[in-house]
Amino acid sequence: MHNLIIVDLLDQGINAVCLRVMSVSSHIDNALLIDLDGVIYQGDRLVDGAIDSLDWLKRHQIPHLYVTNTTSRSRSALLEKFIGLGFEAQLEELMTPIVAANQWLDVQQMHRIAAFVSPDALVDFDGVEIIPLEHDEAVDAVVIGDLGDAWDYQMLNRAFRLLMQDPAPQLIALGMTRYWRSNDGLRLDVAPFIKALEHAASCEASVVGKPAANFFAASLALLNCSAQQAFMIGDDIVGDTAAAQACGIRGIQVRTGKFREADLSGEIKPFAVLDSIADLPAWWQQTVASTA
Repeated sequence: MHNLIIVDLLDQGINAVCLRVMSVSSHIDNALLIDLDGVIYQGDRLVDGAIDSLDWLKRHQIPHLYVTNTTSRSRSALLEKFIGLGFEAQLEELMTPIVAANQWLDVQQMHRIAAFVSPDALVDFDGVEIIPLEHDEAVDAVVIGDLGDAWDYQMLNRAFRLLMQDPAPQLIALGMTRYWRSNDGLRLDVAPFIKALEHAASCEASVVGKPAANFFAASLALLNCSAQQAFMIGDDIVGDTAAAQACGIRGIQVRTGKFREADLSGEIKPFAVLDSIADLPAWWQQTVASTA
């Protein structure tokens, strides 16, 4: 193959991103983006066959990257959980919205932020000054992640008041996942809170996690491959499958995690549907490897 992704974040408005695919040498034939929660594990429980499938990817030297919208814990904590479940991985194999946010903030020269994320995840921010949420200080950006049970009226109203400063800071969404499945059932994720703040403050968020194109672009750049060479396996028909396919990445939908059969009755048509990631090796050998 002869493709290399080059990513430019352009200062031409919110979420502007340009992908240029150039004809230069690359040894990669195909690569895989892998969602975590709902695909590899659900809560603290492994999806059956996940370890065997990931071991198979490593043995066959198939380039892959773990892409997650999780902002409730740091990358190092995610890696610790990953290893604790029996996987082998390196920190650089984990792509999170805060990694993308650091790049975006640097390009936009925004250095003072209010970050509505868990205390554990704050350590992943780099090159910015994080203003305590209880302080009434001017900020360049208000960054919203997954606060889980910490969300209440006072917390949401605090974010709203910061957005109403003059000049108004930029609202940044660490992903736009609508909901996720925990051990006790479905839970709201970041998107509903972003929509409430956009409406109240009459603003538009810059999205730096899934389903934003710039998140997928940054992930492809780390793998040094083009969208046409990549697959995305996920449990979210909108945030994983549809978002990836909008970027030219072929989407593989699994029937685990938040998946519901009704997801397949809509307009979104995945490239492939698997019962779980346990089916990935056999499918890959039959569908991908046979045509390489």
